[in-house]
Amino acid sequence: MPTEPIDPHKRDSEHPGYETQDVSVRGIVTFLAGLSGFVLIFFFFCFIMGKAINYEIAKSDGPNDKWHANMNAVGDTPRGEKREDLASNAAMEQRQLAAMTQVFPTPRLEADDGNQDLADLHAREDLLLNFYSTSPDLPAGTVRIPIDRAMQLVLERGLPTAPQPTAQTLMAGESAPAIAVPLTDGFARTGYELDTIEAREQKNEFNRAEGKQ
Repeated sequence: MPTEPIDPHKRDSEHPGYETQDVSVRGIVTFLAGLSGFVLIFFFFCFIMGKAINYEIAKSDGPNDKWHANMNAVGDTPRGEKREDLASNAAMEQRQLAAMTQVFPTPRLEADDGNQDLADLHAREDLLLNFYSTSPDLPAGTVRIPIDRAMQLVLERGLPTAPQPTAQTLMAGESAPAIAVPLTDGFARTGYELDTIEAREQKNEFNRAEGKQ
């Protein structure tokens, strides 16, 4: 039996072309209330689970001591600062490891082949050699002066005359030792330090160039 095709643009009492019923406000409110309740229940569930997991971790680590003071829970900080819950676990664990390794007595194992330790040593030597400073091991009323200033004073005043040593009896075939030049003119920078200094200078030059524009 042939059927007449339905015209999508046809309008009659059965197909007026619009919604004939109002939106159910009660249904929308019920849906939103159910969704909010589910989110709230899920939040409390996650919160309780997190507390339980942190408690088990702290319990397995044991009581606090000088090696684990204030560091039992992930996110805790060495001096009791605000927890960094939004930081990644890897970043927090690295900071905790760095803080814990500083508690161990020296000498400690070098974690980066000694590059940073040697750079820190040379940085401390630079502070002693290039700036005015005081120290408890110095006599009262004296200060440590930069090495450039000390060299200038030596050129102006000269070196104090050392007492002449007593004559040394030489064996047959021996000669008196004499040092013609200094054995060294200071410590040598490592490749790690040279790369770090070069990168710092390039960054400073870039910042100065950006500031001029």
